[in-house]
Amino acid sequence: MRFGGRGPRVRRGDVRAAILDLLGEGQPWNGYQMIQEIAARTDDLWRPSAGSVYPALQQLEDEGLIQTDAGEDRRRMFTLTEAGRQYVEAHAAELRRSWDAVTGSVDDAAFDLRNTVRQVMIAVHQVGQAGSAAQVAQAGKVLVDTRRALYRILAADAEAGDTGSGDAAEGTQA
Repeated sequence: MRFGGRGPRVRRGDVRAAILDLLGEGQPWNGYQMIQEIAARTDDLWRPSAGSVYPALQQLEDEGLIQTDAGEDRRRMFTLTEAGRQYVEAHAAELRRSWDAVTGSVDDAAFDLRNTVRQVMIAVHQVGQAGSAAQVAQAGKVLVDTRRALYRILAADAEAGDTGSGDAAEGTQA
């Protein structure tokens, strides 16, 4: 599980497949809505960049699988063409696997940990905004203690699998 960086590894065709799967539901989407929906459906594990979504949309349009229309707010809205509908019907299972490739790359424990970290960050923000100086100091101590406890967990695993002297893990506690 990676907290920093870009999230789980996504195969080259997954953005294309996710777009086609979304459009296969029958409603028009603009690019920004697709990015948001992909993130929502993967619980923010996968948030494709505009730099991957818009070239994929252009490629699908060039292939004749999607078309664009101006929406009410003058944004380009994408829908499937007849050829696109046929393609989505013929490849429905394959297109759905793009979601599984992303969500399946993170196990339940890692997913739960990520959600807990998100909830802790919300609580830290609230203490920082609304807490007294004493409460902020107390929260800081809890976070320092938590960081140390997490490093102890890693050190215990390292020592359990270590056949040497066990000194390597000691430097991680701080």
